[in-house]
Amino acid sequence: MSGVAPRRARVEDVHELATGMPHVTVVHGTRGNPVYQVGRKSFVFFRTPRPDARDPETGERYPDVIVFWVDSEEDKLALVQDPGTPFFTTAHFDGHPSVLLRASRIGELDRAELAEIVQDAWLAQASARRRAAWLAEHGVGGS
Repeated sequence: MSGVAPRRARVEDVHELATGMPHVTVVHGTRGNPVYQVGRKSFVFFRTPRPDARDPETGERYPDVIVFWVDSEEDKLALVQDPGTPFFTTAHFDGHPSVLLRASRIGELDRAELAEIVQDAWLAQASARRRAAWLAEHGVGGS
């Protein structure tokens, strides 16, 4: 399979991957935007346009921001400070364990990278029991 490029991520993959995690419920925000939760804690959600995330040239609010929880501030910084990733944050999210991604840039990730981000978001919000069960089932050392 050498020479075959991995499939680029799509917005549809976010929905598929998030709902594929165990114990997930989907609620909808005031504008019908999906919010994926585990144990009533959000781990991925599609954000409505807000004043803190704007196009620097036009000043228009980004209409396509997706929020992913992360486990720690270190994880957040690793993603937003790496120029090779499309993740970002805003002052509104200072001190909040999450990163932002514009849906229009999701194709800069491959599907496997996106899967890892969604899984890590779920793990960051799942209960210790659910997290341990998922990690054991997937042959990953405990945390």
